[in-house]
Formats: sequence, C-alpha cells, structure tokens
Amino acid sequence: MSDAEEPEESLGGSLMSHLVELRDRVVRMVLAVLIIFLCLFYWANDIYVYLAEPLTRHLPEGANMIAIDVASPFLTPFKLVLMLAVFLAMPVILYQAWAFVAPGLYANEKRIAGPLLVSSILLFYAGVAFAYYIVFPLVFGFFTRIGPEIVNISTDIGRYLDFVLALFFGFGLAFEVPIATIILVAIGFTTPNKLSEKRPYVVVGAFIVGMLLTPPDVISQVLLALPMWILFEAGLIASRIIFKDREFDEEDEDDEDDAEPETAMAAASGNQPLTDEELEAELDQAEADEAKLDKNS
Repeated sequence: MSDAEEPEESLGGSLMSHLVELRDRVVRMVLAVLIIFLCLFYWANDIYVYLAEPLTRHLPEGANMIAIDVASPFLTPFKLVLMLAVFLAMPVILYQAWAFVAPGLYANEKRIAGPLLVSSILLFYAGVAFAYYIVFPLVFGFFTRIGPEIVNISTDIGRYLDFVLALFFGFGLAFEVPIATIILVAIGFTTPNKLSEKRPYVVVGAFIVGMLLTPPDVISQVLLALPMWILFEAGLIASRIIFKDREFDEEDEDDEDDAEPETAMAAASGNQPLTDEELEAELDQAEADEAKLDKNS
C-alpha cells in the first residue's frame, strides 16, 4: 500500500465513525420521543381536554367542541401526544446534537454555546407557557364574545389543535430573540451599540413577525410583538455584559469615524496626501540634491 492511499483510508474511516456516531445519536433521539409518547398515550384524551380548557371555559352554556372527520376523535389526541413527546424530549434531542458537534468547537465557543443551549430550551418553554396561560384566555374570550348572538360556537378539535400549535410555535420562536441577539454579537456580525440604533426597525419588525406567526387578530399579534421587543432589550443588556471586553473595539471604530471628518478638512485646506507620481518626483529631487552636495564637497 502506498503512502498516498493511507490518508484516504484514514479520512474514510474518520467519516464512517462520524456517520456511525450520528446514527447512534439520532436513534437515541427517536427512542426518547418514543418512550415519552408511550408513557403519555394512555392519557391522550385527558391531555387534549386540558389543552382545550382555555377555549371551553369561554364557550356558551351547552356548547361543545365537534369532530368533523370520522377519525378525528382518535387522530387528533394521537397527534397532540406525539407533538408533546417531541416537545418534552427537546432537552435530550438538543443535548445529542450538542454532543455531536461539541468536539469540533473551540474552547471559547464551548464556553458560550452550553449556556445558550440551555437558555434557548428554557425560553422556548417560557414562550409556550406564556401563550397558554396569558394569550389563550384573552384571545378565546375575545373571539367567543365578538361574534353575533345567532352563531353557535362549535370548534372542530383538529382545527383547534392546529391553531394552538401554530401559536405555541410562534411564541416559542419569538422568545428566542435574546439568543439570536447574543449570537449575532458573538460572531461579530454587529455590536450592541449598532443594534440599539436600529431599535425603531426592530419594533416594526416585531409587529410584522407577530402578524406572520399568529392568526389574523390584533390581540395575539400585539401580545407576541411586545414580548419580542422586551426580549430584544434583554438580549442587548446580556450581550453588553457577556461581551464587555469588545467595547474597546467599538471605541476604536468611533475614533476612526471621528478621524474621517478631520481627513476631509485637511483635504479641503490643501494638505492632501501626495500621489505616487508626486512622491516619485520628490524622491528624485532629493537624490539629485544629495548628489549635488556630494559633488561640491
């Protein structure tokens, strides 16, 4: 075997070992979801009743939820428990993903990535809890009171599940704003000072995101946009604390910005830097003067 073939075999073995490790970690993720799903499936109907409680609390007396499709009474709680299993297994899933990529990170990247990973999980859970305990009662209370009196409210269980899952995802994602802010500062894409200058655009963007991620009602849009703005401010404060050693870099940038007007003033006053041709002529003149002095001496 030649020496050129040995690195190729080593590279192939390394790639295969990574693929085997990736397969093992994906299997662990699936097993975690499957175990939680099997543990919760027996109480699937009870879990759905608990999920629907913010709506059923505001339904008129005698009104109930309905199932339009024949298989909905079984498939809808099944889908709910499956999504809940993925939701509860998220720490295991993210840990397995972290354990796979961690060996390729530098020490400073590991130092910040670990706390960000834990914080992102907790913030996502906080967003879901905020949606269920604060947003749902306000939204469903508004919807059930605003309609005409002649309309009987009977919500389909499948459409209700899709509605609340969309809100859960939207609020969980919106609560990741501080993590996104810290990551942008960590990779050097921007600085806290620059982000604070873009605050008006962030506020407008928060309302646009709230419009896109929530159902078409003003209440849920505002209740999503306001926490995003507050969490953006929290991300700014956290990034200033975590990366306080980079304030000197920002001061250097400010010094460079301050120096630009001085350069412009110098150019206006006639003290412009020499061009290459003028510099060459000056050097030739200096050499000629030096040669003349040597000759006279």
